[in-house]
Amino acid sequence: MCRLLGYLGAPVKLEQLIQSADHSLVEQSYQPREMTAGLLNADGFGIACFDVDREEAPFVYRSILPIWNDSNLPSICRYVQSDCVIASVRSATPGLAVDLSNCQPYSYGGWIFAHNGYIDNFRRTLYRPMADLLTDEIYQNVHGTTDSEHIFALLLQYLRQLPDRPLVALAQTVHQVWQLAQEWGVWVSLNLLFSDGQKLYGCRYSSRSPAPSLYYLQVEQGVYVASEPMQFRYLPEDQRWQAVPEFSMTEIWRKEDGSWGLAVHSL
Repeated sequence: MCRLLGYLGAPVKLEQLIQSADHSLVEQSYQPREMTAGLLNADGFGIACFDVDREEAPFVYRSILPIWNDSNLPSICRYVQSDCVIASVRSATPGLAVDLSNCQPYSYGGWIFAHNGYIDNFRRTLYRPMADLLTDEIYQNVHGTTDSEHIFALLLQYLRQLPDRPLVALAQTVHQVWQLAQEWGVWVSLNLLFSDGQKLYGCRYSSRSPAPSLYYLQVEQGVYVASEPMQFRYLPEDQRWQAVPEFSMTEIWRKEDGSWGLAVHSL
């Protein structure tokens, strides 16, 4: 299983988000506390974020190296800052290659996306049924072999159909994957994060309980969503993480008064 981190809030350097926190995403790559499958997240990592002015396409940096062993990352994290970030460290599913096309987060059409979880025996079960649901345009932009990228592709298809209703698109994606899983008799686990730079959306879902861990932290500066709680050194010490309920979706946005809103919806 992978470990995820999402953030929407005031601009912050990636170093503070990714590296310097207590039990940071880097530490979660080699010493996770709440993974239900696997021991390490050493099969690559990625960071996707938006320019503060939204004048450019999302910035994406991915590597097949363990996050602790990438010599470029410290320099990138010291100089890049953003107000909307999704990051992931990967534990590859057996049988799926460790290459850049299989590293998250993914980005397409102004959206960024990451998944923690699995579709059981994906290549032998839901790979073709999910691919058959996609338009040619979206299918041609699937470059890897992971269940994660195919889930993103299906989500993109629903987002095209429902451009003003991202939560409905998310719910339809989850329900479609669940329905196919029922037909094929396989388990699925779908902790998802995605964003267009304006709002951050997520969900915690599994076809059997407990779902993989997912938490959120809401503070004056912004809202954080992560697979495991961490303590950010640039924030006050009183950081109260709360578990995202199972079978639910989260929506995070900036309010008119400059504060940050979070709502939890049932799937």
